[in-house]
Amino acid sequence: MTTLDKVLYTARAHTTGGRDGASRTDDGRLDVKLSAPGTSGTGTNPEQLFAAGYSACFIGAMKAVGGKLGIAVPQDVSVDAEVDLGQIPNAYGIAARLNVSLPGLDKDKAQQLVDAAHQVCPYSNATRGNIDVTITLV
Repeated sequence: MTTLDKVLYTARAHTTGGRDGASRTDDGRLDVKLSAPGTSGTGTNPEQLFAAGYSACFIGAMKAVGGKLGIAVPQDVSVDAEVDLGQIPNAYGIAARLNVSLPGLDKDKAQQLVDAAHQVCPYSNATRGNIDVTITLV
Protein backbone atom coordinates (compact mmCIF):
# COMPACT_ATOMS: atom_id res chain seq x y z
CA MET A 1 0.00 0.00 0.00
CA THR A 2 1.16 3.51 -0.82
CA THR A 3 1.14 6.08 1.97
CA LEU A 4 0.99 9.77 1.08
CA ASP A 5 4.03 11.78 2.13
CA LYS A 6 2.06 15.02 1.92
CA VAL A 7 -1.63 15.65 1.24
CA LEU A 8 -2.01 18.24 -1.53
CA TYR A 9 -5.80 18.25 -1.81
CA THR A 10 -8.81 16.49 -0.34
CA ALA A 11 -12.04 16.07 -2.32
CA ARG A 12 -15.21 15.68 -0.31
CA ALA A 13 -18.54 14.42 -1.65
CA HIS A 14 -21.80 13.51 0.04
CA THR A 15 -23.80 10.79 -1.71
CA THR A 16 -27.29 9.52 -0.97
CA GLY A 17 -29.27 6.71 -2.57
CA GLY A 18 -26.32 4.88 -4.13
CA ARG A 19 -26.54 4.27 -7.88
CA ASP A 20 -30.06 5.73 -7.96
CA GLY A 21 -29.34 8.78 -5.84
CA ALA A 22 -27.34 11.98 -5.95
CA SER A 23 -23.87 13.20 -5.11
CA ARG A 24 -22.64 16.69 -4.26
CA THR A 25 -19.22 18.02 -3.38
CA ASP A 26 -18.78 20.19 -0.32
CA ASP A 27 -17.91 23.21 -2.48
CA GLY A 28 -20.96 22.70 -4.73
CA ARG A 29 -18.92 22.49 -7.93
CA LEU A 30 -20.25 19.01 -8.62
CA ASP A 31 -23.92 18.27 -8.04
CA VAL A 32 -25.14 15.24 -9.99
CA LYS A 33 -28.04 12.86 -10.17
CA LEU A 34 -27.02 9.21 -10.30
CA SER A 35 -28.59 6.39 -12.27
CA ALA A 36 -27.58 2.76 -12.62
CA PRO A 37 -25.85 1.93 -15.94
CA GLY A 38 -28.22 0.76 -18.65
CA THR A 39 -31.34 2.23 -17.04
CA SER A 40 -33.58 4.98 -18.33
CA GLY A 41 -32.52 7.27 -15.48
CA THR A 42 -31.35 10.79 -16.25
CA GLY A 43 -28.23 10.76 -14.10
CA THR A 44 -24.65 9.73 -14.60
CA ASN A 45 -23.07 6.68 -12.97
CA PRO A 46 -19.87 5.96 -11.05
CA GLU A 47 -18.21 4.33 -14.08
CA GLN A 48 -18.75 7.48 -16.17
CA LEU A 49 -17.37 9.63 -13.36
CA PHE A 50 -14.34 7.33 -13.07
CA ALA A 51 -13.75 7.54 -16.84
CA ALA A 52 -13.90 11.34 -16.75
CA GLY A 53 -11.65 11.56 -13.71
CA TYR A 54 -9.04 9.11 -14.99
CA SER A 55 -8.82 10.72 -18.44
CA ALA A 56 -8.50 14.25 -17.01
CA CYS A 57 -5.91 13.13 -14.48
CA PHE A 58 -3.92 11.31 -17.15
CA ILE A 59 -3.72 14.45 -19.29
CA GLY A 60 -2.49 16.32 -16.22
CA ALA A 61 0.16 13.66 -15.67
CA MET A 62 1.32 13.94 -19.29
CA LYS A 63 1.67 17.70 -18.89
CA ALA A 64 3.63 17.25 -15.66
CA VAL A 65 6.10 14.73 -17.08
CA GLY A 66 6.25 16.45 -20.47
CA GLY A 67 8.04 19.40 -18.94
CA LYS A 68 10.57 17.16 -17.23
CA LEU A 69 11.18 15.17 -20.43
CA GLY A 70 11.35 18.22 -22.67
CA ILE A 71 8.32 17.02 -24.65
CA ALA A 72 5.66 19.61 -25.40
CA VAL A 73 2.17 18.21 -24.97
CA PRO A 74 -0.01 19.29 -27.93
CA GLN A 75 -2.81 21.76 -27.16
CA ASP A 76 -5.35 19.36 -28.69
CA VAL A 77 -4.32 16.37 -26.57
CA SER A 78 -7.25 14.12 -25.72
CA VAL A 79 -7.97 10.89 -23.89
CA ASP A 80 -11.00 8.74 -24.58
CA ALA A 81 -11.58 6.60 -21.51
CA GLU A 82 -13.73 3.47 -21.38
CA VAL A 83 -14.60 1.87 -18.05
CA ASP A 84 -16.23 -1.56 -18.01
CA LEU A 85 -18.37 -2.84 -15.15
CA GLY A 86 -18.55 -6.60 -14.98
CA GLN A 87 -18.64 -9.69 -12.87
CA ILE A 88 -15.64 -11.28 -11.21
CA PRO A 89 -15.79 -14.38 -9.01
CA ASN A 90 -18.28 -13.65 -6.20
CA ALA A 91 -18.32 -9.87 -6.80
CA TYR A 92 -18.20 -7.05 -9.34
CA GLY A 93 -15.17 -5.37 -10.87
CA ILE A 94 -14.10 -2.77 -13.38
CA ALA A 95 -11.58 -2.55 -16.20
CA ALA A 96 -10.34 0.57 -17.95
CA ARG A 97 -9.00 1.53 -21.34
CA LEU A 98 -7.40 4.87 -22.16
CA ASN A 99 -7.03 5.83 -25.82
CA VAL A 100 -4.55 8.71 -25.92
CA SER A 101 -4.34 11.13 -28.85
CA LEU A 102 -1.27 13.36 -29.14
CA PRO A 103 -1.66 14.95 -32.61
CA GLY A 104 1.52 16.02 -34.33
CA LEU A 105 3.83 14.42 -31.79
CA ASP A 106 6.45 11.95 -32.99
CA LYS A 107 5.27 8.40 -32.17
CA ASP A 108 8.37 7.50 -30.11
CA LYS A 109 8.15 10.71 -28.06
CA ALA A 110 4.40 10.22 -27.65
CA GLN A 111 4.92 6.69 -26.34
CA GLN A 112 7.66 7.89 -23.98
CA LEU A 113 5.28 10.56 -22.65
CA VAL A 114 2.41 8.09 -22.18
CA ASP A 115 4.66 5.55 -20.43
CA ALA A 116 6.05 8.20 -18.07
CA ALA A 117 2.59 9.60 -17.34
CA HIS A 118 1.32 6.12 -16.47
CA GLN A 119 4.02 5.89 -13.80
CA VAL A 120 3.03 9.14 -12.06
CA CYS A 121 -0.73 9.45 -12.64
CA PRO A 122 -2.59 9.00 -9.34
CA TYR A 123 -5.34 6.97 -11.04
CA SER A 124 -2.77 4.70 -12.69
CA ASN A 125 -1.04 4.20 -9.35
CA ALA A 126 -4.36 3.49 -7.60
CA THR A 127 -5.41 0.92 -10.17
CA ARG A 128 -2.05 -0.74 -10.86
CA GLY A 129 -2.25 -4.39 -9.88
CA ASN A 130 -5.93 -4.01 -8.92
CA ILE A 131 -7.77 -3.79 -12.24
CA ASP A 132 -6.99 -4.37 -15.89
CA VAL A 133 -5.88 -1.07 -17.47
CA THR A 134 -4.92 -0.79 -21.12
CA ILE A 135 -3.39 2.41 -22.47
CA THR A 136 -3.21 2.80 -26.24
CA LEU A 137 -1.64 5.58 -28.26
CA VAL A 138 -4.01 6.42 -31.12
